[in-house]
Amino acid sequence: MSHSISRRNLSLLTGATAAATLIPGRVLGANGKVNVACVGIGNRGTGVLKSVNQTGIANIVALCDVALGSKHTAEMEEKFSSAKKFTDFRVMFDKMGNEIDAVLVCTPDHSHFPASMMAMVLGKHVYVEKPMARTFQEVGFMMRAEQKYGVVTQMGNQGHSENNYYQFKAWKEAGIIKDVTHVDAYMNKGRRWHGWGDVKEYPHGEKMPNHLEWDLWLGSTAKNFDYSNKLHPGNWRGWHQFGTGCFGDWGAHLLDTIHEFLELGLPERITAKHLKGRNDLIFPVESTINFEFPARNGMPPMDIDWYDGRNNKPPVPQEYEKSEVSDNPGKFIYTKDYVLHGGHHGDILQVVPYEKMRELLKAGALPRDFGKNPNHYESFLLACKGEGKTTSPFSIAGPLAQMFTLGCIAQHLGGTLEFDAEKYQFTNNKFATMLLKDNVRKGWEQYYRV
Repeated sequence: MSHSISRRNLSLLTGATAAATLIPGRVLGANGKVNVACVGIGNRGTGVLKSVNQTGIANIVALCDVALGSKHTAEMEEKFSSAKKFTDFRVMFDKMGNEIDAVLVCTPDHSHFPASMMAMVLGKHVYVEKPMARTFQEVGFMMRAEQKYGVVTQMGNQGHSENNYYQFKAWKEAGIIKDVTHVDAYMNKGRRWHGWGDVKEYPHGEKMPNHLEWDLWLGSTAKNFDYSNKLHPGNWRGWHQFGTGCFGDWGAHLLDTIHEFLELGLPERITAKHLKGRNDLIFPVESTINFEFPARNGMPPMDIDWYDGRNNKPPVPQEYEKSEVSDNPGKFIYTKDYVLHGGHHGDILQVVPYEKMRELLKAGALPRDFGKNPNHYESFLLACKGEGKTTSPFSIAGPLAQMFTLGCIAQHLGGTLEFDAEKYQFTNNKFATMLLKDNVRKGWEQYYRV
């Protein structure tokens, strides 16, 4: 692998020099805008770049993608034609690190980590798509780096800056969301890997497309895999080695406010209650995973059941006015006094049945005005300028992302896993503990230290 990293940047990565080169609030961009680089500009990166650009407070100064010059990246290359182009984020930082204030990381799950870590070590603010990283260990390193280097961070679960965030907070403070004992969350749409059957080996022997730096795509942990269109682009999510399945993809849009405002932290027990199509290489086609959380800060013990798969839907509470849930992702929240139903992202919650909600509204018991707030991208850029804070910094998003990794291990192995949240290990399964981290490829070790 050929790349050029200056001695200065290498010393920053190995801890030989003070790392934070950018003080939050000091913006290098012209006209008070934030100079932004994006790593991963196709698919989700395209959407994030467009949304960041629409805020009007960002200068897009650099684009980085392992498939530059391909159909995959053409739209953004044309739209931001004046931005400098790179295939390797390490070279990008080496060549123009002093021209970048903030970095968007929109690569596949398995490669979020090294780009985010290098950015933080160099004092750059980081917006990374959900989930933060693929392994429990990587998320932990990212949380510690955020704290050590004092940078602004945001995980890309966009609904965490929308109405559901402010509603959940207000309803909890008003005593509507109180003494939660159980949550059912579900995502029942089809996934790309559902038709693959019983996969016995990784694909191989396919012709490498033009304009693809495959060794760079493999990242810091995935080694010796052949190119396949069942990996790139987009299909990586279904593989244990590369993605976090349906749970890592959609859990961030369904459980984010529940996790933060109910102060869940990490579960003490994870049980695979139902797995259809369990496989050592790819995620199952159906799964029901239960997470048990202890009592905390005056709140009772509670548990969450996660349902995915087309025909694997949760039970419908008696209070719900429909006989079954729709195909749209959602959740039921069971409290001591009420049952609430919600959708995904920023969708607001409703008390069910609606007649009960009507009574609460008439009595003035439900806060309804949540004010006008910046969206997820605006709040990140404003925080980079020293104006306000992000709603999903790594300190908040990290434990949620680690919960996803634990659920993915349960989907991989099945059974019941007892987790020690203080020692960061499973107490009843040594192989599961091994899956909390991954082997690191030679030449990438420097990212795995803080």
